[in-house]
Amino acid sequence: MSESEVRVRFDAGLRTLMTSRRRGPEVRVAHDGTSSLGHVVESLGVPLPEVGGLAAGGRPVEASYRPRPGDVVEVHAVRRPERLPDGSPPRFLLDVHLGALARRLRLVGADTAYRNDLDDPALVDLANAQRRVLLTRDRGLLRRRALWRGAFVRGSRPDEQLTDVLDRFAPPLAPWTRCTACNGTLAPVAKAEIAHLLGPGTRRTQESFTRCRDCGRVYWPGAHHRRLEEVVAAAARTVRR
Repeated sequence: MSESEVRVRFDAGLRTLMTSRRRGPEVRVAHDGTSSLGHVVESLGVPLPEVGGLAAGGRPVEASYRPRPGDVVEVHAVRRPERLPDGSPPRFLLDVHLGALARRLRLVGADTAYRNDLDDPALVDLANAQRRVLLTRDRGLLRRRALWRGAFVRGSRPDEQLTDVLDRFAPPLAPWTRCTACNGTLAPVAKAEIAHLLGPGTRRTQESFTRCRDCGRVYWPGAHHRRLEEVVAAAARTVRR
């Protein structure tokens, strides 16, 4: 190794986030004497919210540490399940591309805000103001220094993404208690109160209903209920692991 280089070693769970041309268990980076270790890590494609710890020469260091020529640096992934600093249950905010995941998180009872009309600075402001973890697949969004807490969502399909988020944060589950449309809480409602909102087939075949306290949407065990039960059962298995 050249004395003007720094060797950076990534945990296996972080390598898929690296830029493809630099992907591997170890990367050699030219030492410029001024860049912080956090800057070096992010320049290789890994946002700092995905980093659980850094070490140089076998000792823990902060992201502000400036690597020295010949340093061997270790970049560790966040330990799962990840806990918030104050120990509170995680609350989420999802970016515009994760609407299907938002509905699944609400289905299992996770407090999940979703907006498809906000730009990146507004998303960061909302996450900070409400102390929500910002979930995204946009690594650039996670590199915004103002963001208090964020996470990269792994997986291209909503079910895979749900498993990843539940495995990482292990939120308490309360299935069937949130509106999948607006995140409001659901309450039982008598059939007679909402019969005028139902189609003839639903009035004839269904007896159990809930209604969102916020938007008024009515729910009952419909044609897709079995599939939704499978999603809920898989979520429970993931959190119990």
